Amino acid sequence: MAKCEICGKSPMFGHNVSHSKVATNRMFRPNIQRKRVMIDGQMRRINICTRCLRTLSKEQG
Repeated sequence: MAKCEICGKSPMFGHNVSHSKVATNRMFRPNIQRKRVMIDGQMRRINICTRCLRTLSKEQG
């Protein structure tokens, strides 16, 4: 599974808990996008989470 190349965020694991308190395994996946981003003056295509993408756009503008 993909992980963010900026912050290293990757899937985490936990449980679905039903009304009867039966816990089944589940995965929390980060919102990873494949984007072209300007890094050190050159365009690079990277896997980046939307949180990092938002932070990069705040720094630029």
